[in-house]
Amino acid sequence: MQSTSRFEATASLQLHALISDLHWRIQMLDGDIAEEERNAGNADPRSPTYSMLAQALRARRDNLRTSVALLEARVERAAEMPRAA
Repeated sequence: MQSTSRFEATASLQLHALISDLHWRIQMLDGDIAEEERNAGNADPRSPTYSMLAQALRARRDNLRTSVALLEARVERAAEMPRAA
């Protein structure tokens, strides 16, 4: 049986909590983007009249998605590493 230190368990729980929080924030940003696009009457990010706020929200959301992907990769690598007995 592999033992898990208290630090490893706590770090893992904190990482999972962070990932969950970031997923929630991404969902909130998706809603904010949709609302801003509705209010502006333009949902095409390539349009020159596309809302600057919606562009900023999209950039933030995309950055969070990148962060989530990196954190999930870290979790996977940690799960693959052999633990000291």
